[in-house]
Amino acid sequence: MVYAVVRAGGRQEKVEVGTIVTMDRIKADKDGNVELAAVLLVDGDKITSDSTSLAKIKVTAEVLNNLRGPKIVIQKFKNKTGYKKRQGHRQELTRVQVTGIA
Repeated sequence: MVYAVVRAGGRQEKVEVGTIVTMDRIKADKDGNVELAAVLLVDGDKITSDSTSLAKIKVTAEVLNNLRGPKIVIQKFKNKTGYKKRQGHRQELTRVQVTGIA
């Protein structure tokens, strides 16, 4: 069983070939593929974690679609001053499917 832990938009995700991951918005190349940086690689009993070996590892993924996360409402209120502020935010996301670990 081969899997890798990759850096995906400020977080780390455990992925195998065929895994679908939702991460922060990233740009793909013209074919719709992206390359993710590996932090750890597990190949059966062999565990690779040193940076020189991981520099040779390529985790490729195909962009399935770009989407937006749920709306988050931020409200600020200060008592007795009349200060109220309401703001919303939706995170830009990308859904990718891992196509290869080599």
